[in-house]
Amino acid sequence: MKRDPRVTVYIQARAPFARPILRRLRAVIHEAHSAVEESIRWGMPTFLYRDRIVCGLGAFKAHCALWFKDGKAVVGRKPEGGMGHFGRITSLDDLPAAATIQGYVRKAIEFVDRQQDGTPAGDRPRRRPIARQRRTGGPRS
Repeated sequence: MKRDPRVTVYIQARAPFARPILRRLRAVIHEAHSAVEESIRWGMPTFLYRDRIVCGLGAFKAHCALWFKDGKAVVGRKPEGGMGHFGRITSLDDLPAAATIQGYVRKAIEFVDRQQDGTPAGDRPRRRPIARQRRTGGPRS
């Protein structure tokens, strides 16, 4: 378990309502698997396994969010409102049970292991290749 001091700074800089939520989520995610490491990506705490993103946290003016990289396959459908896969989290009471979150973390880690081993990642949605636009034969400048 590798902790990043920038995550501690991020949590301390958030609104008072968000700090206990973020601390609890951080602890629960680390309890799920000993090889999970922390980082800051896109300005928010992100949790990695084998250098691949598993999940992340965010705190905003009035709510917090927990999201998973392969969220649709890990958690299922995303609720309305809020950035993460659990809707707008405004208090500790809004959090799912620790065992539920840890189960999702372990499932996301399984997807990373499958990707690293070259086996299909189950129900993980596949991205289509980006189509390149053709240039039209117009005048050049």
